[in-house]
Amino acid sequence: MIGDSITHGWEGRPKNPKDSKGGKEVWDRYYGHRKAVNLGYGGDRTQNVLWRLQHGEVDGITPKLAVIMIGTNNTKVLDPAKDTALGIKHIIRELHSRVPETKILLLAIFPRGVGPDDAKRQRNNEVNGIISGYADNESVFFLNINEQFLDDERTLLIEAMPDLLHPNQKGYQIWAEAMEPKVAELLRDEAVQAE
Repeated sequence: MIGDSITHGWEGRPKNPKDSKGGKEVWDRYYGHRKAVNLGYGGDRTQNVLWRLQHGEVDGITPKLAVIMIGTNNTKVLDPAKDTALGIKHIIRELHSRVPETKILLLAIFPRGVGPDDAKRQRNNEVNGIISGYADNESVFFLNINEQFLDDERTLLIEAMPDLLHPNQKGYQIWAEAMEPKVAELLRDEAVQAE
């Protein structure tokens, strides 16, 4: 899995000090047996991920699947949506050049902020509209699970993302359950059943 602090939190190092577990238990259940690697780093933007890939982060490995969720730190500073989307396109190209047999599951950037009028959430949505077009459904697949983190009024579920950005254990459970059918399909693996 490739991303920023949201991805990093799968290891149980949450941004929210009140949540001592983060996603570690969920990670172990869904991805431990799959020998998954967490390449999420706090604060990373698209350009940081691209740099890491260009400097050998995936050299010497041949993953069956790479899950990418990156861009919220670009939209945090309100970078133009097209620039963030272009950065994601470069990440996909770089990954394919280094591990051409790897399938890529590109996730929509998660919602952030309390409600639908949040400027950063709107920017994330703009980026998601662009990057959804990167899927060819042969080597690159797009998945938007954002509805799982919102209530009927499109308000972010505080019980899943208490700081309005980073998932807690419940948020990681939501993420894993929503993504699992596609992950299992792409890995040609048996799906982990929800608890």
